[in-house]
Parts: sequence; structure tokens; C-alpha cells
Amino acid sequence: MITIEGEPGIQVWIKDITERKQAEEALEESEARLKSIFEASPLGIGLIQDRKMQWHNGNVSRMLRYGPDELLGKNARMLYESDEEFELVGEVISSLGPEKRTADIETRWVRKDGSIFDCHIRYALLNPESKDSAVLAMVEDITEQKKAEKEREKLRAQFNQAQKMEAIGVLAGGVAHDFNNILTSIIGNAELALMDMDKNTSHYNRLEEIRKAGHRAAALTRQLLAFSRKELIRPEVLDLNRVAMNLEKMLRRLIGEDIELVTAYAPDLWQVEADPAQIEQIIMNLSVNARDAMPKGGKLTIETANVVLDEAYFQKHGLESEEGPYVMLAVTDNGTGIDKETQDRIFEPFFTTKEMGRGTGLGLSTVYGIVKQNKGHIWVYSEEGKGTTFKVYFPQADAEPKEKEEEKSPEHSLAGSETILIAEDDGALRKMAEMMLEGYGYKVITAENGKEAMKIAESHDAPIHLLVTDVVMPGMSGRALAEKLQEKVPKLKVLYMSGYTDNAIAHHGVLKKDADFIQKPFTRERLASKVREMLDRKQG
Repeated sequence: MITIEGEPGIQVWIKDITERKQAEEALEESEARLKSIFEASPLGIGLIQDRKMQWHNGNVSRMLRYGPDELLGKNARMLYESDEEFELVGEVISSLGPEKRTADIETRWVRKDGSIFDCHIRYALLNPESKDSAVLAMVEDITEQKKAEKEREKLRAQFNQAQKMEAIGVLAGGVAHDFNNILTSIIGNAELALMDMDKNTSHYNRLEEIRKAGHRAAALTRQLLAFSRKELIRPEVLDLNRVAMNLEKMLRRLIGEDIELVTAYAPDLWQVEADPAQIEQIIMNLSVNARDAMPKGGKLTIETANVVLDEAYFQKHGLESEEGPYVMLAVTDNGTGIDKETQDRIFEPFFTTKEMGRGTGLGLSTVYGIVKQNKGHIWVYSEEGKGTTFKVYFPQADAEPKEKEEEKSPEHSLAGSETILIAEDDGALRKMAEMMLEGYGYKVITAENGKEAMKIAESHDAPIHLLVTDVVMPGMSGRALAEKLQEKVPKLKVLYMSGYTDNAIAHHGVLKKDADFIQKPFTRERLASKVREMLDRKQG
């Protein structure tokens, strides 16, 4: 109280706070605007101080599946899988300061229900000058992104593997082709030399060993050709059940008494179109592989089934989609199993985990090549210590299988007097084939390429009864030569020979069904037998 002119009064101080009120309102408006922005953000945004959640937007609650206020005041440790991960993130936050105000990290958060998700977090220091400054955390759920990255990496690895297998196949096919030419010369000349030699001499025995070694090498090149999909195949519509059943007796001897053979053949199995000899080789090779995985005995199961492969299957295995009905052939063992690293390389030629001298490394690569050549797919499933399953899928064929006619052995002599034109660009092979056939009495004329063969045929007065031609020659292929000669001599018979077929045939894996073919390397008797068979065959 104060006295003014003898009268009591009140002293009042008035201060204009308009600016303060305006500032407070502006701050509230700014905070509301900022909160609105934070709530509208697609990111989870939270304010952390002293490792506790002081505030967060709705996205954080939704990401972690907590109620709106359940996380407030809680220690951030509850968001992490382990103490180590929590401390690692803490070290990143502690490194922030005046010179480094933000940091990014990828980690994993744990939701209220215990599920885990991948997240990317950017931490921003609000007050770089304060040691106890709050940190703003901006969180993005990157779980789907991580899954997509893993899927891309998986597809990239599968694509690289497919490219590698294709490159190895091209190399293997080229090596096998060239090697077959060499083997043809080795085996053929050894046979010619043996004809003129006394069997009781040491030189005869040495030449016989050379001939046998040549045939063993030829067996290896056939496997390389199968892997590279350049082996000649003669597909026919067949019943996989019947092929497998016919092999059972042999398989039981092959795997031994300590391994039980179990079969589960599907009734009403669909037909497939494939080379029956190659199907037998698939079953044999997979069975041998299974046997070797069970050194102490076990169970080998061969199973067939009708299946329909959908797009999901092809996406899962990184293959071009070829949806539709397939026939499955599965070979399962309960042996040692195969680790992931080995599975990635298991179909490569010459790759083997067996000790030296116990395998060539061509068994499974041959299976792979045969399956691909017959337009099929193969996949391996394995667990270490539990066993392995190889599943092979062949497309369903439309037609019914034909009953196979029994081959009759020729009763006639292999000799003859007909005229044969040989077209072969390899001089040593050309000379050897000429000597082989002349030894049986044939009149033989030779040409080193298609162009020369055409000239010889045009100038030759007497009829030419048979053309024996290499498929791949410089300038003109054997097939082109045959077609040109048959335009002038429609009844001319043609026998193709090669380490593998020409480019088109190698690409598709087949010759025309009526084409006659002899695979290099061949023996003197094999060549003469094929030639005699063709010359005796009536023109259709």
C-alpha cells in the first residue's frame, strides 16, 4: 500500500508482454508444425536422451508394435537383440560432436512381439556443444529392401554359375571334339598295325595296350561331350519306370549287399522323350554317387512321380520359366551329405571330393549335361550327416512309347567292292579311314573338304555308292555337301562322322531322325560294319 496526497493507493506496474505472447504462440505453432511434419514423415522419428526414449512419432510405435506411450521413458536397450549390438550403436552416438553431428548405421530392432526387423537409422545431435544433448533418431524399416538385395545376390550367383557352367561346357566340348580326332587316329592306326603283326611278339602286346588305352580315353571324351551337350542323342518316347526297372538287377550288384535298394515307381507315370541310353547313364551315375556317400551301408531310394512345375519353382532356382507337366526321377541316399560349398561346384567336370584314383570327377557333370541336353532340369537337396536327394525333371511327352525292336547282328560279311567317297579335312584321319575300308575290298576316293569332294564327284565316271563325310569342315559342312550331291544323285547314301555334330546339330542336340552317324573315335570293324549295313539297306 502507498499514500497518495494523504489517501491510500495502489502502485501498479504495467509491462507490455505482447511480444512474449506472440513468441510463445509462435513457438507453440512451430512445435505443432514440427510435430505435424514428424507425424507425416514416412520414417520413425524419436528423441533419445540418456539412452531413454523421450518422445517419438506414431511410426515408431507402429514399427515396434507398441502403444502410443509405452516406450516413453524406457531404456533403448529393449530395442536391441544383444548387449553387443546396443553398445555398438551407443559408441556411434558417443562419437557425435561439433565436427560430426550425424551418423548412419544399419542394425536390427526387436518388436514387442519378439519379431526382428532390419532398420537404417540416422542419428542427429541436437546440441553439439552439450555433452548431454538429446539425439534425434530417424528410423527406416529396410527389411524388404534387405530381402530384395539377398534375392538379387542369389539370382546373380545363379546367373554367374550358369554362365560358368556354359563356358566350361563350350571348353569341354571343344577339347573332346579335338581329342576324338586324335584318338581316332591312335586307335585306328593301332588296329591297322595289329593286323600285320604276330600276336606272340612283345610289340603286338604293346600296341594292344595302346589300343585299349585309346578306348578308355574315348570313354572320358564321351562324358565330356555329354556335359557340353554335344553328344549325339537319339531321343524316343519312353517310360522312365520301365527303364529304371530294367536296371534294378545291375544296380543291386553295383551298390553291394550292405546298401538296400528301395524303389517307389509312380503308377500311370507320364511319358518322356529322351535317349534311353542316356537315362540309364543318369540312373547309374547317381546310384554310384549315392553308393560312395554310404561307405558303411545305407539305403538307396529311386522314385518317380508326375509333377507340375510352376513359375515359383523356376524363380526359386533362377531358371527361365518353363511351366508345365514334368516327370520326376529322384535318387536319394542317407549317406554323409554334401556341404553348401561343394553343392555349388558339384556339377563341374573333374571336380571331385573323392581321394586320388577313386573318381574322374565326370559322373555328375555327365548327368548335368545329359539332363540339359534332354531339355530337363536337375536340383540337389542335401543335409550334412543326413543324406542327399538328386531330383531330375523331364518334360512330359505327348506320344506313347514304341516297343523297341531287337537289333539283329549282321550275318553277312563286312567286305565289299562298292565305291566310297570320304570327305575329311584331317589328313591323318582321312588316310586311316581310306586304309580301313580298302582293307575290306572297297574302292575309296578321298577329298579334304566339301569343295574338292564336289569336283571329284562331278568328274568321276563310275557311280559313287556312299559318301562318308565329317560333319564340320572348313568352307562347306558335311550336311551341305551331302545335300548338294543328293540333288544330282538322289539315291546316294550318306554316313556322317564327327567328334560331335555340326553347329546346328550341336545347338539342338539331335540329327535328323533318318540320318546315319558314326561317332569318333571308331574302330576298323565298327566303320566297316556301319558302311556294309548302309550299302545293304534298301532305298526307302
